[in-house]
Amino acid sequence: MSVLDNKKISFIGGGNMAQALISGLVGCGIKPNLITVADPSSDAREQLAAKGLNTVDPMADPKSAVIGADIVVLAVKPQMMKVVVSAFADVLDTQLVISVAAGLSTDLLSNMLGGYSNIVRAMPNTPSMIQMGATGLYGTDNISAEQKQLATAVMEASGLVMWVDDEEHMHAVTAVSGSAPAYMFYFIESMVDGAVALGLDKEQASALAMQTMLGAAKMAMNSDDAPAELRRKVTSPNGTTQAAVESMQANEIGRQISEAMQACYDRSQALSEEMSK
Repeated sequence: MSVLDNKKISFIGGGNMAQALISGLVGCGIKPNLITVADPSSDAREQLAAKGLNTVDPMADPKSAVIGADIVVLAVKPQMMKVVVSAFADVLDTQLVISVAAGLSTDLLSNMLGGYSNIVRAMPNTPSMIQMGATGLYGTDNISAEQKQLATAVMEASGLVMWVDDEEHMHAVTAVSGSAPAYMFYFIESMVDGAVALGLDKEQASALAMQTMLGAAKMAMNSDDAPAELRRKVTSPNGTTQAAVESMQANEIGRQISEAMQACYDRSQALSEEMSK
């Protein structure tokens, strides 16, 4: 039995991230008729309704998706949030509000919602679309233990969930998981280019690089050894792997990765500050 059984969940916004989360929820056994999506696009509403979901035109009836819901997921662009939530903020009662909008702090969201504070801020990433996501969560002091369980269950339907106890740590979450799929894609892209330069065709290079990335990640997840120890175990003295690792170390790849993550962190902070003005 899930904590989400018979809970009514409303999504404000039906874009890619909302659909990823909905797919995860339905895949975990949540009945589609318990899910409502408010989206201004009639085409999007038709597609969602065809899957058994309830749909609402927020332009015509902005409050109906929120009234009676147990959980409200805010999945609209940060720049649109204030206008969108102003249409229904006055009917919020005891609902858990989960925001997946980047850069919007819980304080800012609370202000937009007229002081409402049952808010959890989420930072998911794009692999949530295939139920392989990694999401950081932060909740206000007003969130109850039950609501924390509900938020966990909603986001776990699409992958791993980690809570942070300081909202500032959401910037670090952005650096290590929120933006990080792009780092992995860049690394794979570079490996493919390198393999092609060494004589493989692109199809061969892509298949080998992607499977190796997937296999290494799964191996690290299933091992009691730290990644550094796993690396040591596969690096034979004076072998091919050592030659590659020493080249990376000489080029300070580790430092460059750390600096890239710091740049991501700094930009996340700056965006939050810009949104709060």
